[in-house]
Amino acid sequence: MSPINFNVKPEISIILITYNRANYLKKAIESVINQTFKNWELLVIDDGSKDNTFEIVNPFVENNERIRYFRHTNRGLAHARNAGIQACFGNYITFLDSDDSYKSNHLESRLEYMESHPELEAITGGFELEEEIFIVDYYQQDKTISLRDCVMCPTIFGKRYVFFQIKGFQDLPYGEDTDLWNRIEDKFKTERITKPETYVYTRAENSFTKSIYKEKIKS
Repeated sequence: MSPINFNVKPEISIILITYNRANYLKKAIESVINQTFKNWELLVIDDGSKDNTFEIVNPFVENNERIRYFRHTNRGLAHARNAGIQACFGNYITFLDSDDSYKSNHLESRLEYMESHPELEAITGGFELEEEIFIVDYYQQDKTISLRDCVMCPTIFGKRYVFFQIKGFQDLPYGEDTDLWNRIEDKFKTERITKPETYVYTRAENSFTKSIYKEKIKS
């Protein structure tokens, strides 16, 4: 087991929320470990999984001091992400969904972009889709919209103080990531980017946005 290092000060904190996604987790975590940029910490926040999530995560925790695991009863995405924000130490905060992954230069490219644009405090965007995906529109929930035109929470990359000043995510029935970004845009200097596409989005069968979309199609 890796010794506990109380002097670690990561540049980037990655918050990975998971709920009954054990079969996806290994790929997600390994994509963080394989980053070209190495000064990161990964917080795996288990939102009350009932599968073998712990058995998948624990070997990574035991062998990498930069990975931490937290578990609480199921309280939803907003609570879990806020718990991760409050527990992290990085100068920058970003996210990773448990069914997705990073390309190897994801963190490096985001940090380089922020450092080359010092006026910016948060960015979002730059993701790759394996297929064309439509979801319910946050602003007009009787309509659908291409995911390419949406804010995706895990692609948000911002300075630490941004998330604390807006007090994290609000517990909403839908679109808490869009709501978060809207509040960030209101107070800070931001930019939506399209390249490089280093975040790889894969929609799981039990994806919340997929279930909402299916209900919309039925109605």
